[in-house]
Amino acid sequence: MTAREIVQRGLYFEEFDEDARYLHRPGRTATEADNVMFTTLTMNTQALHLDAAFAATQEPFGTRVMNSMWTLSTMVGASVAQLTQGTLVAQLGLGDIAFPHPLFAGDTLYTESTIVERRPSTSRPGQGIVTIAHTGRNQEGTVVATATRTVLVLCRPGGPQ
Repeated sequence: MTAREIVQRGLYFEEFDEDARYLHRPGRTATEADNVMFTTLTMNTQALHLDAAFAATQEPFGTRVMNSMWTLSTMVGASVAQLTQGTLVAQLGLGDIAFPHPLFAGDTLYTESTIVERRPSTSRPGQGIVTIAHTGRNQEGTVVATATRTVLVLCRPGGPQ
């Protein structure tokens, strides 16, 4: 007997549920190495990310904070396997990005997503446009980041063209 094969994929356009809250697990614990590597890789010289001695003298936190772009990238990345892996055609835009509370090395980032809107593409048959609201929370449930992302995704094979 041959075992059935199941391939991990994201959702087709028709499968995005506007009444669901998608919880992306596991979370991701941020490290100092993540912060330094991401910050230097992206040529961001902000001392609040790189210089512990400097950051120790700065109010209100007195320590290095995670690079907010790391937080945004990790938050979006956490959603990929569940929502867009293999069904994404293009990322069309990011908006409404906010960082209401800092993330620190040692914090764990948990991401959840809701579907704001979805509609068939008028110019690309067999594809649809989905707007996703992402929320990142630390291990205490405090919101550390929010963003909306608009993506172009495939419709289900054999569906309406």
